[in-house]
Amino acid sequence: MTTLPTTSNRKPARLGRVRWWVILAFLLPALILYGLFVVFPIVQSTRYSMYDWNGLESLDDFVGLDNFKRAVNDELFRDALRHNGIIVVLSLAIQIPISLGLALLLNSRIRGRALLRTLFFAPYVLSEVVTGVVWRQILRPDGLLDRMLISVGAEGMVHEWLADPDLVLYSLFFVITWKYFGFHMILLLAGLQQIPKELHEAASIDGASAWQSFRHVTLPLLGPTLRISIFLSIIGALQLFDLVWVTTKGGPIGASSTMGTYLYDQFRKGLFGYASAVSIVIFGLSLVIALFYQRVAMRRDQQGTGLVG
Repeated sequence: MTTLPTTSNRKPARLGRVRWWVILAFLLPALILYGLFVVFPIVQSTRYSMYDWNGLESLDDFVGLDNFKRAVNDELFRDALRHNGIIVVLSLAIQIPISLGLALLLNSRIRGRALLRTLFFAPYVLSEVVTGVVWRQILRPDGLLDRMLISVGAEGMVHEWLADPDLVLYSLFFVITWKYFGFHMILLLAGLQQIPKELHEAASIDGASAWQSFRHVTLPLLGPTLRISIFLSIIGALQLFDLVWVTTKGGPIGASSTMGTYLYDQFRKGLFGYASAVSIVIFGLSLVIALFYQRVAMRRDQQGTGLVG
């Protein structure tokens, strides 16, 4: 009598070997691209940062960590870092709450909410260059904003929005908020729509007010999405460059400079070694924040969903 082969007679080692090569075959193109366009530039920038190099001559003037010490001691770089910090704080204190409020509004049953979602998200679709050019024209002296204020009798509110060193950074923040609040609104709106309505109904039956329902039901369940929005806002503020450069070029007198515009200025001056050191500093700050988010916020969210033991 012939016995049919059972599953236990098969050799799992070969199947495992096949799975490994299949996985590797699928991962290899992505790994090659990642190594070529991410890892290799980081390694090269780290190498260049150790030299006093103008981008043309050979790498023979080794200076070690002097470029990093120069960046730390440069008042212009510290000012640029402070401007990035101000934008981060304002984004967390103003941009995210505005986006959350609009997401809550558009999550309710109001007329025209689909149109409002489209209108609010539309600025995010525009490129940073187009946004910078348009708002530079709106905020220039005797521009559209000044004419509107004069037409309603508010001449006293007319200012040099992009030429006043005390005002330019906050004018830029307004433009940044106009550009990106729609993205955060859509992100938070998607998180709100994942919250079961039955929980709010149960809270209402238990006598909870609208504020109590928001505080004890909506906010905790929206936490993972809110933390992602906060993380993206911080990273975006640290790497801010093109919108600022097109609008003000970091001026006047460096009052709106960021680490990105400062870095580009160093490349324009031919200080490739020093600029590479600055780029590593920006990369390091972003990496620390990303690792902190992954270690604390993301791990907490995964534990809450049972994905991490």
